[in-house]
Amino acid sequence: MENILKLEQKIVPELIELLEKRHDILRTICYNQPIGRRILSDHMCISERIVRNEINFLKSQNLIEVNALGMFITSDGEEIIHQLKEFIHEIKGLSKIEKSIEKHLKLKQVIIVPGDVEIDKSVLKELGKAAANYAMDVIEDNSIIALTGGTTVKEVVDSFPKNNKYKNILVLPARGGMARNVEMQANTLVARLADRIGGNYELLHVPDNLSNAALETILNEKEIKNIIDKIRSADILLYGIGIAKDMALKRGIPQKKIRELEELGAVGEAFGQYYNELGEILYSTPTIMVKNEDVKHGKILIAVAAGKNKARAIIATEINRSSTVLIIDEAAAQKIINILEKRE
Repeated sequence: MENILKLEQKIVPELIELLEKRHDILRTICYNQPIGRRILSDHMCISERIVRNEINFLKSQNLIEVNALGMFITSDGEEIIHQLKEFIHEIKGLSKIEKSIEKHLKLKQVIIVPGDVEIDKSVLKELGKAAANYAMDVIEDNSIIALTGGTTVKEVVDSFPKNNKYKNILVLPARGGMARNVEMQANTLVARLADRIGGNYELLHVPDNLSNAALETILNEKEIKNIIDKIRSADILLYGIGIAKDMALKRGIPQKKIRELEELGAVGEAFGQYYNELGEILYSTPTIMVKNEDVKHGKILIAVAAGKNKARAIIATEINRSSTVLIIDEAAAQKIINILEKRE
């Protein structure tokens, strides 16, 4: 199939481009239905004229339905999306990019979702679905699952289908809370995931950034210590990756320390640890949750991130994590490759 794709790209490249565009339109409708033409146009950053022409074609092929509420995907449309998934992956050469990133960062596996989340918001939903599918394959009866908060992790949790096929699952927060965005915090997502997979959950209602004195006091509480021990011994850890400065601001780190981190070259954050481009830890916030040393002992690590603006953060936080499965969008992957090639 690879040779045929190369021939098609040389002889009829416009055909490949049209295929990709129609696939992206179908996918966007699928994840946002019902959706109107103008919103679809804004969502995908393409003109209404192009959208109108493509919608007329897709409707004539019975791939979408259009009514007063907007556009809906049909069962035929869903089947097309499913069948084209691997084909689109090969057209874009994403398998080779996955292997290249795996090799350079020394990761267990890289999964790339086609598209750019900064241009097409439905890419984030596709990424969430890919991560949820991977997680469902590795979850076993009696598993302990820990997860952080954040927009991308929320999308993963929302992508889990309702099921009760696992027994005795425990879901726990891998981070503490912040003063805002409760719907995206670890505690909220823990309860939601446990409900979706028929598991149990335990919560810790404590802020993420504590003083060392407060941390020591909390750790003396037997009940809290028992939960923390479970979190740190989790079998599966699902987490997002942050840009160092953005996460420092969100977590309320003093401006003086943020400036210091910038001067030291901090680019990425995960688990309250701030990393430079070489993957070295520059600063660790006091936290009772998962720490860097807790992710080196045979856990299944699932890292999710989207957007080319996170490329440096992804490299910094994930380099040499041999247990990590990294799930990212195409734009982030391309940027990562560009950075790695320049370093060489």
